Amino acid sequence: MPLLLALAATLAYGMLGTRQFRTLVTSSWDLGIFTQLARAYGELRAPIVPIKGDAVNLLGDHFHPLLVLLAPVWWVWPSGEALLWTQALLFGVSAIPLTRLAIDRLGPGLGTLAGAGYVFSFGLQAAAAAQFHEIAFAVPLLALSLTALLRGRVTVSVLWAAPLVLVKEDLGATVALLGVLIVLRHHRRRAHRLLGGALALWGGVWLVLSTAVILPLLNTASQYDYTDNLGSPLEVLWPPVKWLTVLMLLLAAGLIGARSPLIALMLPTLAWRFTGTVEFYWGWQWHYGAVLMPIATAALLDALGDRRSGRATAWLRTDAPRPGRRVRATALALAAAVTLALGPTMPLAALLRPHTWEPTWRAGPAATALAAVPDGAVLATDITLMAQAVPDHDVQWLHGPNRRVPDCVLVDRYAFSWGGTPPEDPRLWAEETWGTTFRTVSEDGGFTVACRP
Repeated sequence: MPLLLALAATLAYGMLGTRQFRTLVTSSWDLGIFTQLARAYGELRAPIVPIKGDAVNLLGDHFHPLLVLLAPVWWVWPSGEALLWTQALLFGVSAIPLTRLAIDRLGPGLGTLAGAGYVFSFGLQAAAAAQFHEIAFAVPLLALSLTALLRGRVTVSVLWAAPLVLVKEDLGATVALLGVLIVLRHHRRRAHRLLGGALALWGGVWLVLSTAVILPLLNTASQYDYTDNLGSPLEVLWPPVKWLTVLMLLLAAGLIGARSPLIALMLPTLAWRFTGTVEFYWGWQWHYGAVLMPIATAALLDALGDRRSGRATAWLRTDAPRPGRRVRATALALAAAVTLALGPTMPLAALLRPHTWEPTWRAGPAATALAAVPDGAVLATDITLMAQAVPDHDVQWLHGPNRRVPDCVLVDRYAFSWGGTPPEDPRLWAEETWGTTFRTVSEDGGFTVACRP
């Protein structure tokens, strides 16, 4: 069952990504950015991403050196679609250790339910719908680390947790807190205390080093860009959408998961999200909840206990009586229900609607527009075809701060990045923007390509 669930999730999330990619569904510029990063690593270059701006090193935006692992992916399949399948695979793989642990602790039936509830949870579905993001690598690492910890394999848990600091800078705080929890959980064993203390130090050092030294050093403005997104701690509990997010996370842990100290690992991520001034941080949509899903499931399994020992965990007490079968079934039902309650709004539900697989009428015009741009040209484009254009062109964002004059401009009048007011004449708009002459070389299906003579 763990392997079957992993395969089912990989196929489901991969097909969701393919459907989005081929029907020109683009949620943000992230897929274009990370496709450009993957291309740079695949060509053995520094991750310079012109979509973000001239000479922008993406390691100065967020600290994610582990994304160098995308280089082999690019060698095999140089496309943004490959990143979507890579993320799908990582999500699927994360289900294997958690489902195995769930079956060992709860039995085949309830264990499989717990694994399915995890891998198709709202947090992972929302992340898949938002397309690729670096947190995809954190999900299996957290799953492997926390399941190893619940099996008593502290050294293995520490080794899986350590690379998290190379996925995204804020995960250093999560790693540090995990180290503290290991110290408290295994305070009677000196070797485990030392391992936990070392992990806490490792996470804390990388948190400070990445945000205070590395990111400003590699950033074109010599700063950590996201400090300005933080508001007052007094606003952490408002607006109410934050309370809804917390409730959904507690339900994902079956409520009883709040008894486990592992639930505290959500706090670092929730802290920066809820003190942030960006509304996207607060809710359950987007990719921000993906790293919390392995934590919720691990806390749930910790609190439900082990059928082999008859014991469970209630904060720092590891010998609490195991909850009864009715409580266990109710907790698992709640964990699944929080996702099921969202029903047809969930991203994977779209795969069950036949019309969503119909080719978009814009596929042909999109291909024509891309073919009209010479290979290797500097292309300024909006979000719709950004990722698709990266493999063959030097792409920058139409609305970005780039100083280079593009060879061609590709405008999609239906792109949301225009805010509903695209230019009536993209050629004229390009000439006014860059102060040089352009001529229209392709215009169909809402796409216009204008290039310099």
